[in-house]
Amino acid sequence: MRGSLYSLKKYLPIAAVSLVALSGEAVCDLLQPSLLARMIDEGILMRAEPVVRALTLRMLLTAFLGMLCAISRAALSSHASQRFGRDLRLRLYTKIQNLPLPEADRFDRASLVTRVTNDAQQVQGFVNGLMRFYMRAPILCVGGIIMAATRSGRMALSLAVVLPIAATVVAISTKIGYPYFYRVQLALDNLNGVMREYLSGVRVVKAFNRFAMEKNRFEESNERLTETSSSAARVLACFGPLVSLVINLGVALVIWLGGRLGEEPGKLVAFINYMNQILFSMSMFANIFNQLVRALVSAKRIDAVLDASDGEASSLAFAAYPRESPTASPRDCEHSLRFEHVTFQYPGASEPQLADISFDAGRGETIGVIGSTGAGKSTLVNLIPRFYEITDGRILLDGRDIRDIDPVELRGRIALVPQTSLLFTGTIAQNVRWGKEDASEDEIWAALAAAQAEKFVRAMPEGLDAMIGRGGVNLSGGQKQRVTIARALVRLDGSIRDKSTALLLDDCASALDANTEAALRTALRAYSPGSIVLMISQRVRSVRQCDRILVLDDGRLAGIGTHDELIRSCDVYKDIYESQYGRAASA
Repeated sequence: MRGSLYSLKKYLPIAAVSLVALSGEAVCDLLQPSLLARMIDEGILMRAEPVVRALTLRMLLTAFLGMLCAISRAALSSHASQRFGRDLRLRLYTKIQNLPLPEADRFDRASLVTRVTNDAQQVQGFVNGLMRFYMRAPILCVGGIIMAATRSGRMALSLAVVLPIAATVVAISTKIGYPYFYRVQLALDNLNGVMREYLSGVRVVKAFNRFAMEKNRFEESNERLTETSSSAARVLACFGPLVSLVINLGVALVIWLGGRLGEEPGKLVAFINYMNQILFSMSMFANIFNQLVRALVSAKRIDAVLDASDGEASSLAFAAYPRESPTASPRDCEHSLRFEHVTFQYPGASEPQLADISFDAGRGETIGVIGSTGAGKSTLVNLIPRFYEITDGRILLDGRDIRDIDPVELRGRIALVPQTSLLFTGTIAQNVRWGKEDASEDEIWAALAAAQAEKFVRAMPEGLDAMIGRGGVNLSGGQKQRVTIARALVRLDGSIRDKSTALLLDDCASALDANTEAALRTALRAYSPGSIVLMISQRVRSVRQCDRILVLDDGRLAGIGTHDELIRSCDVYKDIYESQYGRAASA
């Protein structure tokens, strides 16, 4: 829980003042039974009206001071806990943003959402309760025992019987409750996962009329959460009445002892009140520990994210690791991107996804990458911006190992169009400016024109101010692809001239017709003539005009060359060509 509570450090002064106010409130509550006892024994029974008036005034003043302390405690604890929760959620969100993909893949996406929302709320709620209610219980318990013992030492013996029983009930409740609440959080993760999966695939569900199946999946997950929560609630429900029974038996024991010992009425009333305060605080302990169990479960899940190594830490660790730095050749120092015997294996995989890949691309050169599904094309693209760290070999950009380049600088020189067209809620201009935050309107239109998106954007009544729904739901597949291409292109416009920039197109034209795709290829060469372009595709027509083509087969480099060269020399490329064109290949 240490990592989860780190953000609380700067609010400790406020928390300390809140605890002082809470202590003052508890002390005022402890003084009331003693004042009441004196009023009964010294005022009412003795018919001393001035004493009654004086003690009544003191009780009212004590209650007023307690009220002021309670108001201060509530305001301060709310202020500190709400801001602690805000900071904790921000830390989690920032940490998730910085997680390298291998680390992020360890967590289910729905689980990350639950940790940022529900788990953070559980920890925040416990911190709030700690400052607002929970610390009151031990103060009342200890203070009540001391005050009760000072009022009547003989009747205080009853506490030696009642308190161990109540403490045992609380301890058993805590021990049994912990695993139940852990299962509740897992069931909540599962429910979030089912809901998230449905929302992301709602079009497929509609297309195949699978509403009944999705409803059954949700009902099963919902029922599992309900059953798990009910089981936890039933376990806790068994212990609440037990604590109440102990309280009532303790009060009955005090009354019986008081009658047998002939205690004064005022002392007896005060002792009963202290007994109620003590045993009420014991019952509060049960609630505190139940909340603590939930908070500990949530804190453990939050710490798992906060303790994960982020990209910056991985980069620093690698930089500190000694490795050979061979003298760069003149070709290395040119504006180029070079793979040298690169091998990559996903964590937990039995075999490498890419093995011994070597090639180089010069500035202004367009390299096509083709291969069957699962050949490793997208994996190759993901290694360049260091979404994943290579297992062996080197990737050089302008003669520098990319692992020696700061990730922010490296990704600032790379424009990526992912295989899945992802747009964000906002205007078209806002989405394109994701590539370059300060892009002017002219730059946006130039990028849209190169991406073959200008025509349909100008046809919209709002133009660049046209709103895009979440995920681009109000655009066609081809329109989404063209906007994402424009987002990448605007990043290259006016980029650093003395360093290479790379445009990575990961099968991003699959929804475009042949004419639009041909126009796009022509426009790309004119738009950014100095960039290194890697064009990933499964279609020969998309890569045949590239300067060179890499052919991947089962993670290995099966061939490299122009279209005509590969038709003559690479059987894998010829098979792909013939399967798509339905005729024998000829150079």
